[in-house]
Amino acid sequence: MQQALLIVDVQSTFSPPEWLVDGIRLFSANIPSIASIELHDEAVTPFQRQLGWHPAAEDECLIEVDQVFVKHGYGQTPAAIEYLKRLGVARVLVCGMQTETCVLAAGFALFDAGLCPTLVTDLTVGSALDRSGKLGTELWQHHFGRLTTRAEVMADIAPSYA
Repeated sequence: MQQALLIVDVQSTFSPPEWLVDGIRLFSANIPSIASIELHDEAVTPFQRQLGWHPAAEDECLIEVDQVFVKHGYGQTPAAIEYLKRLGVARVLVCGMQTETCVLAAGFALFDAGLCPTLVTDLTVGSALDRSGKLGTELWQHHFGRLTTRAEVMADIAPSYA
């Protein structure tokens, strides 16, 4: 199956756990991968005014990928969606930070664009509200129905993967 990986907000600003960064690095080495990072621009998304906090204005993706897209809010950019469409993938695997917010928003953007979003459940972390990511995984299942794990994908890519 032709697929690509979208890594959401795995950047210093959000202090991802080391196990997540290491797991995504190993996984992304085996599949075409892009990432989004969230940078602050109050003129675009009023985080400070409305929420009293904001992500960093400068940051970088902690995973080596084919392409990084900068976003200024929860959703994905049109450029990221168009890039994935040009790849002609059958599904987009999604992992990263804040399962019930930014990762879920990525799922909606992919779905609305006619792509097939699939959550990699063991490579996602929830927000401070639910670090387990359980809430986001349940919302994803409800809205998109497609869940997988890193091991399931790797078994399809390389049957000898253990």
